[in-house]
Amino acid sequence: MSPQPNSLFPEIEPYQFGFLPASGIHQIYYEQCGNPNGYPVIFLHGGPGSGCNSGQRRFFDPEFYRIVLFDQRGCGRSMPLGSIHENTTNHLLDDIELLKNHLGISKWLVFGGSWGSTLAIAYAVKFSKSVSALILRGIFLSRADELNWFLNDVKQFYPDAWDKLISFIPFQERDQVLNAYQKRVFSEDHYTSLHASINWNNFESGIMSLKPSPLSSTSVPDSIQIARARIQIHYIKNGCFVDGDEILNQVHKLSDIPTVIIQGRYDMVCPPITAWELSNKIPNAELHIIDDAGHSAMEPGTASKLVEYTEKFKAII
Repeated sequence: MSPQPNSLFPEIEPYQFGFLPASGIHQIYYEQCGNPNGYPVIFLHGGPGSGCNSGQRRFFDPEFYRIVLFDQRGCGRSMPLGSIHENTTNHLLDDIELLKNHLGISKWLVFGGSWGSTLAIAYAVKFSKSVSALILRGIFLSRADELNWFLNDVKQFYPDAWDKLISFIPFQERDQVLNAYQKRVFSEDHYTSLHASINWNNFESGIMSLKPSPLSSTSVPDSIQIARARIQIHYIKNGCFVDGDEILNQVHKLSDIPTVIIQGRYDMVCPPITAWELSNKIPNAELHIIDDAGHSAMEPGTASKLVEYTEKFKAII
C-alpha cells in the first residue's frame, strides 16, 4: 500500500485491543492494527501523559506492519487514569517488554517521538535484543538544560504562550511555575484542577508547530486533561526518572541497530541540540533535520520523512 498525498497511510481500525495487567495497580490499554502476520512495530507516544490516537497508526503500511500502540501507565484508556503510583520510566520500559512478550513477539521496530524517543532509546539500551531498528523524532533526554528550556527559556520565542501560562497563577508564585501548577493540578477541588490542567496542557500545545494551529482542548474530556497534566508534572518533578547524560554514555551499544533521527529545525519543545548530540553518540545513526518544521510529528516535512523511513526499513528489518 502507498501513502496518501498527505504522506500518511489511510485511516485504519484495530483488529484487536485489550488490557494488560502490569502490576497490582495498572491495566495497560493496547491495540493492534494492520497485518496480524506482518512485521511488528511498537509506537511509543509522547508526553509524558499523552496517549495514543488514531492518527499515529498512519505512519505505517498496514499491509506490511503489525502495528502495536499502547497508552502508558495513567494515560489515555489505561487504568487507573492519572495514577502516579508505581509510575516511573523504568516501569514503562518493563511494560513495553511485558507487552512484547504477551503478544508473542521476539523483536520489533521501535518508533518513538518526543517523550516517546526517550523511552525508545532507554528501552533499546535496556532490552537491545528486543529491538530490530529505531525511528526517533524530536529527541528529549530530560537533562536539566532541556527542562529549563521548556519551563523558562522558551519564553524568549513564545512570550505570548508563556504569559498565558503564568497569568493563571498569582504573581508571587511565578518564579516557581512548576510548583504552582503542581499544587493546583493535584488539587482536590475539581474546578481548580481542571482549569489548571487545561492551562498547562495548552502551553505545550501552543508551541508544538512551526505555524500556529488552533487549540482543540475543548474536545478533550476533563478526565483526560487532568490525567495528562498530572502525569507530566509528576515526571518533570522527578527529572522524568531519567539520567540523560548516562543514556548518552550508553548509546554506543546500539551501533548494530539501524537508527534514524528526525528532528524539526525549529522545535521549541525539544531543541535540535539534543538530536545532534545523540546522533554523534550512536555509531551509524542517520540524522535528518527538517528545515520547515517544529515539534509536531504531523507537520508535512516531518510526517513525510517518518513515513519514508517506515518504508525504507522494510528492507532491513
